[in-house]
Amino acid sequence: MDDHVYDHTGHDDLPRLPFDRRDPLDVPAMYRALQTSEPVARVRTATGDVAWLVSGYEEARQAFADRHLGRSAPDPDKAARISNSALIGGPMGDIETEKTRHERMRRMLTPAFSARRMAALAPHVQNLVDGLLDRMAEGPRPTDLRQALSLPLPVLVICELLGVPYGDRGHFRALADAMTDLADRERSAAALAELGEYTRKIIVAKRDNPAGDVFSDLAALDAPDEEIAALSAGLLFAGHETTVNRIDYGTLLLLANPGQRDALAADPSLVGTAVEEILRVAAPSNHGMPRYAHEDVTVGGKAIRRGEAVVISTTAANRDARVFADPDRFDISRGLDEPHLAFGYAARYCIGASLARIELRAVFGTLFQRFPTLALAVPAEELVQRENSLTGGFERIPVTW
Repeated sequence: MDDHVYDHTGHDDLPRLPFDRRDPLDVPAMYRALQTSEPVARVRTATGDVAWLVSGYEEARQAFADRHLGRSAPDPDKAARISNSALIGGPMGDIETEKTRHERMRRMLTPAFSARRMAALAPHVQNLVDGLLDRMAEGPRPTDLRQALSLPLPVLVICELLGVPYGDRGHFRALADAMTDLADRERSAAALAELGEYTRKIIVAKRDNPAGDVFSDLAALDAPDEEIAALSAGLLFAGHETTVNRIDYGTLLLLANPGQRDALAADPSLVGTAVEEILRVAAPSNHGMPRYAHEDVTVGGKAIRRGEAVVISTTAANRDARVFADPDRFDISRGLDEPHLAFGYAARYCIGASLARIELRAVFGTLFQRFPTLALAVPAEELVQRENSLTGGFERIPVTW
């Protein structure tokens, strides 16, 4: 392969990721500028490499759907990196087997997130929300919403669904925090490996003592332990980490837009569209989804050479003015003729999307009913962001009522 494909020099005037943003509830202004002029543009990544940034909505859908763009790279040792994240900072997997493994993974997981299983789970999730809010009401004020609701709910749900001991939450939460470290690649990689070993031990134990949970189902599959353990670790991490931040951001968006908050409190039937608008607008992470060209491809009219890196920014695509009218306006009654890309698209659509929606609907259909006077206990500008975290978010969300 020609070395110039991986040339990281000669692009000193390129925009540099991650872009600055003044307001954590907004997206960087640079995205809007690029969407207008160059929705598929060359950028320099946080590691100093060169990649293509996809910020436009239609272009992002095209990139997600293109079978020639994958998580693996033709020459991973030379591939551009997006960040120091061990999770999604660079290429992953093998180009020869990626498509087959991805299809097998989805077949393995589809029963775990079936419509029947999710429908049966919904009332239980509501009971969990009610219980957490009961304890919050009885506790001191102000309180940290993150510790009272945003963290425990998704952790409780994913532990029960997968069959992971809730008593282990401190251990795997610490690993999850380390895995999302953008500053220390070795720490991130070590935590990822440790979580894989943790889930491997659970899977092995489930073979001897199966239960009605997802890890028991996976343990019964005819697949290598390492593959099942890695899949299980990914489920445990992704099944709760991003939902935590969606609860935080959804609450902050509603508090920042009191007219929308009051409308939801007055009419809980709006919760479905409210959740979709939260998913569209919330932008806790400022990272993007990496892809690598397995062959020469064209995205948004730009020729991308084999081996080059592509970063898909779903948070930017969800604010594309060419698709969403007044895209920065948070409107829980917005009818989405075009669906947001918070869960990806096409074959890369998140298999756990229905679970996240169930949790978010239970939270936002209840929170402002129970706490109509909920308010931040500190000025919004004093909230501390998790700057070096892949998934972003805030350290604490102090609230009172």
